Amino acid sequence: MNDEFAADLIVLLDDDGEEHSFEILDTIEHNDKTYYALYPLIDDPQAKVDDDGEYYIFEVVEEDGEEQLAEVDDDQLLDELDEIFTERFESLYDDSDE
Repeated sequence: MNDEFAADLIVLLDDDGEEHSFEILDTIEHNDKTYYALYPLIDDPQAKVDDDGEYYIFEVVEEDGEEQLAEVDDDQLLDELDEIFTERFESLYDDSDE
């Protein structure tokens, strides 16, 4: 079986130690930092139907010599990153016949 087109998945632990699985939609370098756009994996079929398509943006940070993902707290930066990711998604998934 060829996994060339399989989703890139990541599991994150929240503050309560609960695991949450995400698909890595994209990564970008911005102002010498790396950011991930992550989409939560949803198991429940009805929840998939009701899902609003919201994704999350995390910053790669180094803590105790290890790379970890952290929430982006700066709302202005978050808006800027969202705009960059949205443009990239639109160019990647553009179905028009140009």
